[in-house]
Amino acid sequence: MMNYEVHTDELRRKFDPEDLGIEDTSELEHLKGIIGQKRAVNALQFGLKVKGIGFNIFVAGPPGVGKIASVKSFVEDMAKEKTVPPDWCYVNNFEDSYNPRAIKLPAGKGCEFREDMNALFDHVQKDLPKVFESDEYTARREEIVNELTKRRDAISEEINQKASEEGFVIQPTPIGIMIIPLKNGRPLSDEEFQSLPESVRKEIQEKQSRLQNELKGVMKNMRKLEHRARESVKELDQKVALHVVGELMDDLIEKYDQSPEIKKFLHDVQDDILRNIDMFKVLQQKGAAPSPFANVQLQVMQETTLRKYQVNVLIDNSKQKGGPVILELNPTYHNLVGRIEKEVIMGALTTDFTQIKAGSLLRANGGFLIISIEDVLRNFQSWEALKRALYSCDVQIEELGERLGFMTTKTLRPQPIPIDVKVVLVGQPIFYRLLYFLDHEFAELFKVKADFDTRMDTTRENMNNFMSFISTFCSKEKIRHLDNAATADVMEYASRLAEDKEKLSTKFGHLADILREANFWSMEDGEPLIRSRHIRKTLDEKIYRSNLIEERIREMIDRGLILIDTAGEKVGQVNGLSVINLGDYQFGKPNRITATVEPGHSGIIDIEREVKLAGPIYSKGVLIVSGYLVNKYMQGKPTTLTARLVFEQSYEGVEGDSASAAELYSLLSVLAEVPIKQGIAVTGSVNQVGQVQAVGGINYKIEGYYDVCRVKGLTGNQGVIIPRSNVRNLILRKDVAEAVISKKFTIWTIDTIDEGIELLTGMVAGERQEDGTFPPNTFNEKVSKKLDSFEETLRRSKVFSSDMLTHKHTSE
Repeated sequence: MMNYEVHTDELRRKFDPEDLGIEDTSELEHLKGIIGQKRAVNALQFGLKVKGIGFNIFVAGPPGVGKIASVKSFVEDMAKEKTVPPDWCYVNNFEDSYNPRAIKLPAGKGCEFREDMNALFDHVQKDLPKVFESDEYTARREEIVNELTKRRDAISEEINQKASEEGFVIQPTPIGIMIIPLKNGRPLSDEEFQSLPESVRKEIQEKQSRLQNELKGVMKNMRKLEHRARESVKELDQKVALHVVGELMDDLIEKYDQSPEIKKFLHDVQDDILRNIDMFKVLQQKGAAPSPFANVQLQVMQETTLRKYQVNVLIDNSKQKGGPVILELNPTYHNLVGRIEKEVIMGALTTDFTQIKAGSLLRANGGFLIISIEDVLRNFQSWEALKRALYSCDVQIEELGERLGFMTTKTLRPQPIPIDVKVVLVGQPIFYRLLYFLDHEFAELFKVKADFDTRMDTTRENMNNFMSFISTFCSKEKIRHLDNAATADVMEYASRLAEDKEKLSTKFGHLADILREANFWSMEDGEPLIRSRHIRKTLDEKIYRSNLIEERIREMIDRGLILIDTAGEKVGQVNGLSVINLGDYQFGKPNRITATVEPGHSGIIDIEREVKLAGPIYSKGVLIVSGYLVNKYMQGKPTTLTARLVFEQSYEGVEGDSASAAELYSLLSVLAEVPIKQGIAVTGSVNQVGQVQAVGGINYKIEGYYDVCRVKGLTGNQGVIIPRSNVRNLILRKDVAEAVISKKFTIWTIDTIDEGIELLTGMVAGERQEDGTFPPNTFNEKVSKKLDSFEETLRRSKVFSSDMLTHKHTSE
């Protein structure tokens, strides 16, 4: 019989501390870039540099590989090469205040523009009232008023004189100016007027009518005089105000001559000031209100009125170096797009352009925005808002209620701001696939995919980068560095995480937690460095905190509550191996698999599947076992077998095909009536031609069965049969490897079912001969004969049933 035992050198992946070339990780240079992700790095470099709409990036990878941290660091390095993007401001639209205008300025000029406007209005508020209170202004204004009064009095004197000569007097009344006739120097009453002869009354009325017409002309001239006087005062006020404002305004217009938007805004501001000079006069009347409440009203009016001349610096890049990199951790609609805030003034909810706030899309404008796809999809309307912005290449800040059509009150609608931003979505591959197939816009907007792997090759370059990661992390976290032995242990653990001797895990989030915990134990020991024993203690403590269920199962096996034989031989019974995953911890568990057979036509009846405890992959494995039996033993023959397979004492769902080989062994054992060694457990899937295929969780399965054998007593005859293709995945615990080396426990590897039969039964399996039979006294011959006997039994049963039916008809 061939030697199928695994060589001791293949049990673990060892890293020699001396070969690492360091005493401790503090000697290493800090890590630059992303390690072990060449494919992802190439995709990121392309996606971040290529121009064009839709070349945004989706970074796909499982949790724990450090996608966000790595991408952020990588993008920040590339962002340093970009030019600093411009500032963006919102200013009042004097033509329509509900549509504020957006203004673009070179980086750092936004705050400067705001300060210039603030300085302008500090000057206006300070100097303008003084000018209007000056003696020169007062004298000029009084001159205009006195001239008006003088001319108005002259006109009044003239019309009064003429009325007097005609025998009338002009008197103002509540209902207007009245022309009243005189008699003997006094006004004529209505009774006296009615007592006059008709001819006299008629003459008086004609004179009164002429005077009334002349009075109308006079009043019209007086109104013209008053209008000209007001215009003169207004013209005077504007000249005075322009003298105060104009010089500074001209300086600003000259300063911002390259920006047509700012020049228009400054001209609009100047025109508005000149149109509202009276407002500035009122705003300076501090303490003039008749009550404290009125004073508050006046103060609020001052603040809100002057806001229209302010500058809302939405994006300030004055301190930015290179392109901005924004990591949005809470991508709600308003955090992405921006918001229009409101405030309560005198009991009313109000807003204006100064209340507009930028979202992360605008803060990342000219640079990069990194978001978790799960967070975007979790927040209402965020995904739609992100796609809309990327499609239109601008951001429209608006209320979410208005966007959905729920808001009917009038609100601001600021001018959209154009954007040039690369969006990097980070998430699990399942989100990429779902969005690609279910959202037709996704493929147009995210044309670059960067796949993060969970493993990297154990090349010298990757090993050096791995150690540099440890060094960088220790320095960044301000924890103790690792000596070379501890570094070797971490690398061995990384290989175990990767489940491959030739790979290192890139689950740096998990590895970082190991380093943090090891640092704690190092501090407890008062060591200056993290030693190998601290890494081992960390891993042991991590297991101890989570393996309660594993220990309870092992205890139940030891007490006989869960039936597992680790010695002796049994027909139709084998120990299969499974992995139980608790999320933070997983472990291997042996399962007793039994089979029964009888003549029949039902084939293999899997009890797990019949009671709906089996998953689809498990059921597929059982059907493959049926295919193997047909291919191996029943070619050209009808099915003459009814068999039942079951996982004993299994009360939960079963999934996966890694037990299909064990199920087949139990079935063949009962057919051949040859016992199986109970000290040997089996794992591996099988195909229809009898090849044993690799399975996952191989280390957990071996260690789980070893722990059970250790508790029940190691005999030296116990071990596990695994697929030969799983040898590269062996990175066993130190105690398990030592037990194998000392011959207390054995691991065998096989390629075919026949090889496993020989190990489990000690019999030669037997190859099919040219005539289709198997050699005498071989295992396969026994199986074939049993199936032939079932066929004969069924044939006799059929003949017997036919004879009984014929006898019945004859009797009748």
